[in-house]
Amino acid sequence: MKNPTISDAALREAAASMDSFVAAVVGAISEAAGGELTAEALGQLKPDQITLWGYWLMREELMDGGFVQLIHNGLGPFIFLNPFAKALRLWGLHDLSKLVYKGRKLYEAKRQMIERELTDEEFMALYEQLPEFDDLDDAFLVDEEAYTEQVARYVDEHLTDFVEIV
Repeated sequence: MKNPTISDAALREAAASMDSFVAAVVGAISEAAGGELTAEALGQLKPDQITLWGYWLMREELMDGGFVQLIHNGLGPFIFLNPFAKALRLWGLHDLSKLVYKGRKLYEAKRQMIERELTDEEFMALYEQLPEFDDLDDAFLVDEEAYTEQVARYVDEHLTDFVEIV
């Protein structure tokens, strides 16, 4: 697939903040790939585009409900069973890569408990039953701005690997 396109004006507007810059690039990639992170969409994208989209999805889940929510919502295999953490390390996000590797250990130990069908009450109870995720959630939240800034810097320095500006 040819690189997704983004207008120069949209990119300039998004450059007002790291979050909006990354969101704009992810939006262009997502739209070009059909809007959902499916096997078909992944087959259309380059590894860096997949990593960026994965970071954004992970960030959204962690900001909203932590690793337990991320896993329950079906992103566990994508984040933990693919070379996502390695790609983050190659982008220079060493601390985030380590955090994902720690999450993988917990994911492998607790995935059956989290991935099954649950009522809202059962899901909410997971947070009390699985306090081992709290430290990982907190570590991400403390450094999220720095991580997003590092991601934005990487994307900016390699922009043509992600999108074509029109």
